[in-house]
Parts: sequence; C-alpha cells; structure tokens
Amino acid sequence: MKVTFLGTGTSSGVPVVGCNCEVCRSRNVIETRTRSSLMIETQKTRVIIDCGPDFRTQMLKVPFRKIDGILLTHIHYDHVGGLDDLRPFCVFGDIHVMANSKTADMLHQTMPYVFAKHLYPGVPKINLEAKEPYKEFWIGDIPVMPFVVNHAKLPIFAYRFGNFAYITDMKTISPEDEAVVKGVDTLVVNALRFEKSHLSHMLVDEAIAFSKRVGARRVFFTHVTHEIGLHHDANDRLPQGFEFAYDGLQINV
Repeated sequence: MKVTFLGTGTSSGVPVVGCNCEVCRSRNVIETRTRSSLMIETQKTRVIIDCGPDFRTQMLKVPFRKIDGILLTHIHYDHVGGLDDLRPFCVFGDIHVMANSKTADMLHQTMPYVFAKHLYPGVPKINLEAKEPYKEFWIGDIPVMPFVVNHAKLPIFAYRFGNFAYITDMKTISPEDEAVVKGVDTLVVNALRFEKSHLSHMLVDEAIAFSKRVGARRVFFTHVTHEIGLHHDANDRLPQGFEFAYDGLQINV
C-alpha cells in the first residue's frame, strides 16, 4: 500500500495566523502543515482518513480518482470540516463515510442538509455508516480494524491496516487497545510538541514511549504544531526509527 500524508498539522495548521516565529515565517514548503489527513492507496482502492477543512487544497495535489471510503476518527472540525468538498468525487458514485456511532450521529447535526429527506442539487451524496470497534471490515482490498484511543475524555477511533496503524489526537490508550497496535511494522501517531503538557494530546516523549511499547519499527509523527521548530532541526532531536512526517510525504507499507 502507498501512504500519502495529506496533512500533518494540528487544528490551527502551520503557519499559524498572526504568528511570527521562524517556522511560520519560513518560505520552505516543508514547514507548511495543513490539518491532519492521510490517504492509503492500492492499485484498486483509495481510502482517506479524516476530511478536514484543508481537504480541497490537499486533493488538488494528487491525481483525481474515485475515493472508495472515508474513515473518520472523531467529530472535531479539523477532522470533518471538509466533507462538503467531497462533491466533485461524487461523479464516481456515492461516497462511503465510516465512523464510530457518536461521530455518525453528530454529523447529522453538523451537516443536516447532507442527510435531509429531499436533497438539493449539488449536495455531496454521502452514505454514512457507523462502525463498531474491533470488528474488521474491508474497503476494496484494504483491511480495516477500528480501535479506540482517548482524546482527553473523548473516545475516538484509530485504525489498523495489517502491519500499519494510524492514530491521531490520542492522549491515553487502554491496555486492551494498546494490544491491538502491538506488532505493527509502521506506525503513524500524534506528537503535538516537545514541551508543555497538553490535556488531550501526547507530547513527543509520550509518543516515543508508546511507540516503543508496541514495538513499531518505523514511526512517523503527525498532528504537530509550529512549536516543534524547523522540520529538519526537529527530526535531529528524535531517536533512530522516528521522524516527523510532512505534507506530501509518501511511504510504502
């Protein structure tokens, strides 16, 4: 499978509006981080994880083809704010969006016009399906195993795809869910910044400790802020086998 990091930033994105730090002033494209999103592709299947407010900009940079499934982690705007921009992809048919039951229920409140009985012309045609954790399903030829992590007190979805796992917005995880991640070869996990503890996100040292516990061979950090510093300097602070992802990075898993 080919994995493309569509976005690697936190909810404010990078550059941050009104900030004059060296990261936000940088003209190096690698320092620009749109809201976190990931694309997984095979020859037959394309899956997107989270569809935030930068989705349109992100998809202009990749080949236009059918999206076979959208996996949502949770209802926060930086993860679902771009669902309306699925409209162009409806030329291939309805879009299948999958989430936990709470996220699916709340989408009916945040986007009622998408799920109305009588849809006006041009509205994105979304087939919304609530999924249960720990029950594997397939999108085309890609296996998907949802599991649960805690975003402060909010239980949200993370996903395992064979030997690859994607986790964002995690602060804590139960031993049972950590066992779901053990044995992955490649792990993408959130690491907000190096210092200043956060209520609902792991810092870099917490993400490193978690990654070592589950035994991942390759680890890529996402959902990061401008506070990590310049990309290459930040990477130099990490142990071997760890690196900060950046928008547009592609890896094979």
